[in-house]
Amino acid sequence: MAERDYEKSHLETLDRDLGRLSNVELATSYVSRPLMGIGVALVFVVLASLLAMIFLGETTNTLIVVIAAGFGAYMALNIGANDVANNMGPAVGANALSMGGAIAIAVVFESMGALLAGGDVVSTIAKGIISPADLQSASVFIWAMLAALLSAALWVNLATWIGAPVSTTHSVVGGVMGAGIAAAGFGAVTWPTMAAIAASWVISPVLGGMIAAGFLWFIKARIIYRPDKSAAARGWVPGLVGIMGGAFASYLALKGLKKLIKIDMPTALLIGLALGILIWLVMIPVTKRQSVGLENRNKSLKVLFGIPLVVSAALLSFAHGANDVANAVGPLAAIVQASQSGDYTHAVSIPLWVMVIGAAGISFGLFLFGPKLIRMVGSQITKLNPMRAYCVALSAAITVIVASWLGLPVSSTHIAVGGVFGVGFFREWDAARRMRARTGNVAELPAQPKEERRRRKLVRRSHFMTIIAAWVITVPAAAVLSAVIFLVIQGIAG
Repeated sequence: MAERDYEKSHLETLDRDLGRLSNVELATSYVSRPLMGIGVALVFVVLASLLAMIFLGETTNTLIVVIAAGFGAYMALNIGANDVANNMGPAVGANALSMGGAIAIAVVFESMGALLAGGDVVSTIAKGIISPADLQSASVFIWAMLAALLSAALWVNLATWIGAPVSTTHSVVGGVMGAGIAAAGFGAVTWPTMAAIAASWVISPVLGGMIAAGFLWFIKARIIYRPDKSAAARGWVPGLVGIMGGAFASYLALKGLKKLIKIDMPTALLIGLALGILIWLVMIPVTKRQSVGLENRNKSLKVLFGIPLVVSAALLSFAHGANDVANAVGPLAAIVQASQSGDYTHAVSIPLWVMVIGAAGISFGLFLFGPKLIRMVGSQITKLNPMRAYCVALSAAITVIVASWLGLPVSSTHIAVGGVFGVGFFREWDAARRMRARTGNVAELPAQPKEERRRRKLVRRSHFMTIIAAWVITVPAAAVLSAVIFLVIQGIAG
């Protein structure tokens, strides 16, 4: 009897110990995941620096270029962690793509965009933010670019940590401006260009939000609120998918393929019109087949928008890789050119090995750290379904086309997130309107406590305020950080 009691007690103790060990292992695995990501990121930064050493060879400025390559790799990692969420978030939030599928598609198409269509000639100092003539020497220029690159990367890293999708272009612009002011004073800055960039803080999200809300209103009016939703979908969905296909064709022609072939606005619009009509005709029988047997409810309609959402996410990633890889490697390419030839006043062509660092860094950053911002954009700001996600994706392409036609500077990040806000705020307005229509008098609506009213909002106000604040301070924050880093580098080098 005593022996059985001893064995029972021993087994209970063993179970408790094993349970503790299991809990420790589980906790360790959760702790080690972010540490593993940071470790892989550090290895990539070191490999990028070694790659620079191999391709550059032995020169007097080898150490500077090696350091710059590390900074460029760090910036590319942060672009992947933060910026790519704008392309994939809506599709993931609408459950058209799993997180793994989204990351796989983004990695492939971001890399294709960067390597096949990226690397267009960039100006010496980030699109004319400061004048090269105001800098004293190639060394000062190199220090300014180093400071701009590191400050932009640090700011985007901080924004990712707090969960705010920000414009990596604005981060680089702020970094260049701050370093330029520290190097040559306020007169070195091209203030009209900065004013146009500041205007884009308002233009991008408002335009993206209005277009997304407009298409959601159309879908609700013509499909969702109709007695026979399936019949309405068969009539309108082919046209809506055709509009999306045409818009993305024009978008890619203007922004995604400019290195391979130069296409002007009228030609891009004609390409979009032709492909849009072709896609509309193809989708008519496809939609009829997909709609057979669908229940007459909103949830059943998601199958009709699933494939267009996946395709749009892939195309957005391709265009993003083609355009925004320069944010990571443009300053690095300028440093390479200035280090090798001493020329820092002419346009810079990005070498292939520099493009590889940018493309690989964006992919690694997305894979290691991207899910946090993808969830934020896709589901935590407001609830997305395939119809709403379609409106967000379409607004991104159309807004870029409209802005290019008007000559307005816009941010792809601000457009996409603005589209999410637009969809959410439109749903709030539409729900209130329908409630008033049912009651006939707003005074008859039951009074609700303040907390309950806040809980019923369809856009989370805490995320809204965090993101808006991050947008507003991106340029000044990156500028101040860059100025400090430049002065430190100047002090060390001088």
